[in-house]
Amino acid sequence: MIAITNLDYYLGDRALYEGASLHIKPKQKIGLIGLNGTGKSTLLRLIIGEYQPDGGSISKSGDCSIGFLNQDLLSYQSDDSILSVAMQAFERQNHLQVQMDKILHDMEHNYRDELVDKLARVQDEFEALDGYTIQSKAEAILEGLGFSTDDLHRPLRLFSGGWRMRVMLAKLLLQKPSLLMLDEPTNHLDLPSIQWVEKYVQSYEGAVIVVSHDREFLDNVVDTIVEVSGAKLNLYSGNYSFYLEEKALRNEIQRGAYENQQAKIRQTERFIERFKAKASKSRQVQSRVKSLERMDYVDEVLDENARVHFRFQFTTQPGRHVLQLENASKAYGEKVILDHTNISMERGDKIALIGANGRGKSTALRVVAGTEPIDGVRRLGHNVSFTFYAQHQLESLNVEHNLIEELKYANPTKTETELRTVLGCFLFSGDDVFKKIKVLSGGEKSRVALAKVLLSQANFLLLDEPTNHLDMQSVNILIQALQQYEGSYIVVSHDRYFVESIANKIWYIEDHQIKEYPGTFEEYNIWLEERGMQSAISDKSVVSSAPPQVKPSQPVEPKKTSSNGESQKALKQAQKQVEELEAKITELEKRKKELEAKLADPSSYHEKETLNKLNDDYAHTKKKLAATTEAWEVAMLEVEELAG
Repeated sequence: MIAITNLDYYLGDRALYEGASLHIKPKQKIGLIGLNGTGKSTLLRLIIGEYQPDGGSISKSGDCSIGFLNQDLLSYQSDDSILSVAMQAFERQNHLQVQMDKILHDMEHNYRDELVDKLARVQDEFEALDGYTIQSKAEAILEGLGFSTDDLHRPLRLFSGGWRMRVMLAKLLLQKPSLLMLDEPTNHLDLPSIQWVEKYVQSYEGAVIVVSHDREFLDNVVDTIVEVSGAKLNLYSGNYSFYLEEKALRNEIQRGAYENQQAKIRQTERFIERFKAKASKSRQVQSRVKSLERMDYVDEVLDENARVHFRFQFTTQPGRHVLQLENASKAYGEKVILDHTNISMERGDKIALIGANGRGKSTALRVVAGTEPIDGVRRLGHNVSFTFYAQHQLESLNVEHNLIEELKYANPTKTETELRTVLGCFLFSGDDVFKKIKVLSGGEKSRVALAKVLLSQANFLLLDEPTNHLDMQSVNILIQALQQYEGSYIVVSHDRYFVESIANKIWYIEDHQIKEYPGTFEEYNIWLEERGMQSAISDKSVVSSAPPQVKPSQPVEPKKTSSNGESQKALKQAQKQVEELEAKITELEKRKKELEAKLADPSSYHEKETLNKLNDDYAHTKKKLAATTEAWEVAMLEVEELAG
């Protein structure tokens, strides 16, 4: 579909690409990874034709269409509704709709047979292009990306940059190009939307190239990793986890080859040095000199997995209680964020505040920081000192400072050597430490701001989306720093790998309350699944949403009723409920067998989308059957209670 051959591209005298090659196949799902500054976004712009290569070629098949989602789209504004903007994807259908409207208008004033014929032709083409379903398709994708039904008719200009980016993503998905290129698509998505995009991309019929630092997203979506390293495009046939294993294996082989070659070079050089003055050995010496000149040198393996070797300390130990919110309420007009919520945290708590956008996570973080006025009580514990990191705070960096000066401002007690050590942890080395803030990229500024936070000697950190604009190596460094940090923190993040690595408690906002799950993100997800199964049986056919746990060895106590008549009525209702559940179980078992038969049919494996849908239907049916069976058991227990 697209062939990149011997690509050269230079920034000044620095080679971003030199002799790089890659073949992109139809339906291939590629994760493009590499350190910040290695040229990932540049490659996408070279493919789209926005940049021109300095050497080599990028050739595309004639039927190849490309859609490109990039951060520049954040600035796009329009007075049109977001539904109208998304539906701009259907250019031909929209043009035909305008034609039909015009013909119908003309027919009202001058009914002619030729107008009827023309309308029929236009309607036939419109129907062939599924024109009557384009609005429902656009609505489904926008709602999948987190918009409410009421939002769809609001003007695009009223939404923030992150939400505008979602509209642009929806428009792109509706266009269905043969190659979809996504540059950091998860930066502005919440967890439910990320999971929705994952499923969409998994079943997408075209090819996909995605640049992302979200490991779990790459694991769930891509089947190929292309690493930008050493001005080359290195291919790994698998997802990100496979890449890590294969990369380690390749590095081990390369390291062995490098060490063997270096040993041979040293041996040859010793021979040349020892015998170069002896005429009798001149032929052998010249032979070895030429062998060194002809040698294809093996590159040394560079360790890209930087390690943090700095202890982030604070001088003042806080008391046991770090924070308390009592009857805290926050609203913007009629929009309620928090309503008489109560929550507390203790020293050593590492909390991730997660959930869908619009629930008020960033607002809750500002409430904790004291920068957002509330009704109720916010109380910090004894000797608690905090610092707050958010994306907008990058603007507070002094652009005229160099990196050393900016960190010195955060902690004047540190020596230049100590500050260099910290900057080294965040991938700034050598003369980089004397760069002005104003020449840094967004990702580099984020690393400086995070270094300042960890140098602040605060014993309580508040971090709002700290991994945005960081590459994977920088995320790994931040994970290590937070794992070594001995204080407490609250982190808002949608990066699942990051959250799993740094949090020992989960906070989430539900029913305008901040609630706590006392475990890791993985444990929280398991609990959510179990909770989902419980809610699946909490409809009209279930006695209660939390069925009683009855041990087999214990007799069930009869339910007390106010009269015999009421008892008989309750018994009839319970028996009817059992019958309804039995009918539902029979129906679900039949559906389960039908799906098993389809999954056993080899023809089901020809289309990936069909297979994914079958697997999803089968998993959903099994879960629903288990929940309904559990509800039936609870209902049977009640019948036995009432009958006894």
